[in-house]
Amino acid sequence: MVLLLHRYFTFYASYDQGIFNQVFWNGIHGRFFQSSLSSALSTNVVHQGQFPNVSYHRLGQHFTPALLLWLPLYAIFPSPVTLSVLQVTLVTAAGLVLYLLARQYLEPPLSALIVVSFYGANAVIGPTLANFHDVSQIPLFVFTLLLAMEKGWWWLFWILSVLILGVREDAGVVLFGVGVYMILSHRFPRRGLIVCVLSFGYMLVLTNLIMPLFSADISQRFMMERFGQYAEGDEASTLQIIWGMVSNPLRFIQQLFTPFSRTVTYLLGQWLPLAFIPAIAPGSWMIAGFPLLKLFSAQGMSVLAITIRYAMTVVPGLFYGSILWWSKQQEKSPEAELPSPKFRRFWVACICLSLIFTVTSNPNRTLYFLIPDSIQPWVYVSLDEQWPRSQNMRSLLAQIPPDASVAGTTYLIPHLSSRREVLRFPLYQLINDQDQLVAMDYIIADLWQLQRYQVAFSGDRDALRAIVETTDRLTSTQEYGILHFHNGLLLMRRGVTSNPDAIEAWGEFRQEVIISTRGYKETGSKTPSF
Repeated sequence: MVLLLHRYFTFYASYDQGIFNQVFWNGIHGRFFQSSLSSALSTNVVHQGQFPNVSYHRLGQHFTPALLLWLPLYAIFPSPVTLSVLQVTLVTAAGLVLYLLARQYLEPPLSALIVVSFYGANAVIGPTLANFHDVSQIPLFVFTLLLAMEKGWWWLFWILSVLILGVREDAGVVLFGVGVYMILSHRFPRRGLIVCVLSFGYMLVLTNLIMPLFSADISQRFMMERFGQYAEGDEASTLQIIWGMVSNPLRFIQQLFTPFSRTVTYLLGQWLPLAFIPAIAPGSWMIAGFPLLKLFSAQGMSVLAITIRYAMTVVPGLFYGSILWWSKQQEKSPEAELPSPKFRRFWVACICLSLIFTVTSNPNRTLYFLIPDSIQPWVYVSLDEQWPRSQNMRSLLAQIPPDASVAGTTYLIPHLSSRREVLRFPLYQLINDQDQLVAMDYIIADLWQLQRYQVAFSGDRDALRAIVETTDRLTSTQEYGILHFHNGLLLMRRGVTSNPDAIEAWGEFRQEVIISTRGYKETGSKTPSF
């Protein structure tokens, strides 16, 4: 919790934290699932060049009605911090339910060791130390569903089934895996069949009929970004993607195993905190196999990143399957101590190794003050640098009225997102509630951070160049005036005259940026080493 709050208050929480906060903020004002920040990522803006719209419904990108569960809590504490606290609470509660689930089969010491493995897993810690995300609900919901199944509480089982489907449009893959286990284990075959039909049918109807009512993002953006290798043309529905996999099995199989080294590394990382037991646990493969299949069949670097939210969808199946495996060993050797002292030491070593890998990976830059983001070239921000800068940013943010429209850079977005009209700069125009194109009242940017990171990361370099060019254009036309510029912190306001000292400081800074970015353009990007 402390690390996550420190990440937010030192301005390392980023865009997704702002998106979810704006969704919740709009929700308590009766504008459910609307977000100008999400609109800026929509296919209408990204691919068709339209302007973001404050009335855009995020349900066209991700269908997440389960978030409404937490809206009353946010109404009491309306802040991005609330979402961070909620995320940690959800994951912590999932571990407690996991203990109760393990106790259905195992003795307290072994059950406790499984819970310690959960809290020590890279695939749990990494996504938890991130911006708030909807997948953080999955472990708690799935563990509770499995506990209800073990107890025979079918009323609760079906409630949790609905909640899991409501987490997001692809959460049905996890529920489908549970249904397959119920069938193949011969424990609850009829109910398992219902679960499979319910989850698969829900995903098809949702992605093909319901989500397109809100926007074309599911077919024109998300399907193409992740599964475009199975499609023809510029857009595809889930049915077309599934047909593309079935009709071209060689391409599908090749995608599953490439890149081979990263695929193997990913599996080892998921298995490590459980001492690799899931690799030989049939239950783990039955339940977690389908979320893994979804990840391995997709394209893009992030799907195989164990510290990103997608990894959490695999976790419940791995842990439940391990519980079942240990229960079988217990049945075979009822008098034996399980695990043996030797294996217990190995298991503890695996948990420690998982923790070490988690720390050294600096998940979501949460440990930026301990772990450099790049070794060659060197990129590191110390607390001595960031704490004073954080105070300066808070002072600058305080100059923006809470009801003003504003555009800000990525790491300022969460702190600006409790308002109707907010964009990520260099975007600064949107369609408002009166269906008019308007420019933001204020623009605020942290260029110091972009300048520090651009030596190693081309994305930051491109963003810095775009912001400098846009700022020059807006000030030269006198559409905006610069109120403040110092130490890389920029504040502009629409329709005012620039502060002479701020203009002079900006001119010096922009010359430094032009020279540095020109040098990288001529010599080529450096490859960061982590």
